[in-house]
Amino acid sequence: MAAVFENLARPPEPRIRLKTETSVPDTSLMMRCATCLHKETCFPCGIAVNDARQLAAFRFGQRKVKTGQTLFHEGDDFQFLYAVRSGTFKSRLLLADGREQVNGFCMAGEILGLDGVAYGAYASSAIALEDADVCVISYAHLTELAASNAGLLQVIARMMSREILREHRLITLLGSLNAEERLAAFLLNLSHRLKVRGYSAVEFHLRMSRAEIGSYLGMTLETVSRTFSAFQQLNLLEVDKRHIRLLSIDGLKRALKTSLH
Repeated sequence: MAAVFENLARPPEPRIRLKTETSVPDTSLMMRCATCLHKETCFPCGIAVNDARQLAAFRFGQRKVKTGQTLFHEGDDFQFLYAVRSGTFKSRLLLADGREQVNGFCMAGEILGLDGVAYGAYASSAIALEDADVCVISYAHLTELAASNAGLLQVIARMMSREILREHRLITLLGSLNAEERLAAFLLNLSHRLKVRGYSAVEFHLRMSRAEIGSYLGMTLETVSRTFSAFQQLNLLEVDKRHIRLLSIDGLKRALKTSLH
């Protein structure tokens, strides 16, 4: 799979140690969740914020992550799930030859770390693409609570299902679509996710580089840039470096042919 990777020679990224986790008092947690802009899309706030007793049962930590910092590394022992309160992360694998393979982008209201459940170690690394704020959820504590809470168990199952669906969509994206369709699918998916969170669906700033988009979509940097230019010439969008303005979502859907979200 062709992909161009940049900044591979940069110094090792600073590691954030898990042992620095601190608990948030229940009252602080309730206020934090109640005032969170993403409580309807985030877990567990979407089901717990209206039930003080249920919310108080959760024990969370919180953490701020600077741009370029690694939240967790591929191969680290799995202990926590991370609910993104603000900011954007990329999920990446290091290939045997040292190259980076991006396998996802996570934004506010989404969960990081689910790939650690299967084997007790994170299968990828999570790196902040901008300054971010995350809520830290102990998976052991979460499963303990779920054992006596059918509603919580269902939410965990939905989380797992969404992760499987994301992987399925990525396989479809890489296996059956051409370059124009892949980029159209990526932009439509991003537009949809931003709209759900109350942001503009047609004008936004890309937090990831062209090379990172190419790595995720299985395209070279040159192909990503060329496809953006082609879409601009077709009046489907306007692009100024990382700032994107979608002029025709219907046109992108026609370019995609099949909606993936």
